[in-house]
Amino acid sequence: MFWTNVLIDVLLFFFVITCLLMCLVVLMQRSKQEGLGAAFGSGMMSDTFGAQTSAVLVKATVWLAALFFIFSICLARLYSNRASEMEKGSAVQQELLKSLSPATTNAVPVTTVQTAPATSNAMVPVAPAKPADK
Repeated sequence: MFWTNVLIDVLLFFFVITCLLMCLVVLMQRSKQEGLGAAFGSGMMSDTFGAQTSAVLVKATVWLAALFFIFSICLARLYSNRASEMEKGSAVQQELLKSLSPATTNAVPVTTVQTAPATSNAMVPVAPAKPADK
């Protein structure tokens, strides 16, 4: 349970960083109106990434989106695993529950008596009771 919580925390940190980077990269891409990419200056962007600035940003977006989905699936699996572990409880809790209910382990099975179905057309003869000898 400890390692599950640690792994969730680490993946959640990288998940948030990936989300922030993806938002930044998407906003930096050139659109018809130039978007946030114009704020950095077209000359600086082409000097930094070369003439193919949009291709670099598209590749970064694809990689960050892939990381986003991988982290999402891993976190979903870890959260569901942790929830199922919490339902079962720890080994100590299971031992305490066993010691609290010893009556259920030593219970005697109850047997049921089956009766014959009653028939409406048949009459069952009844023998008369004999008087007791004195």
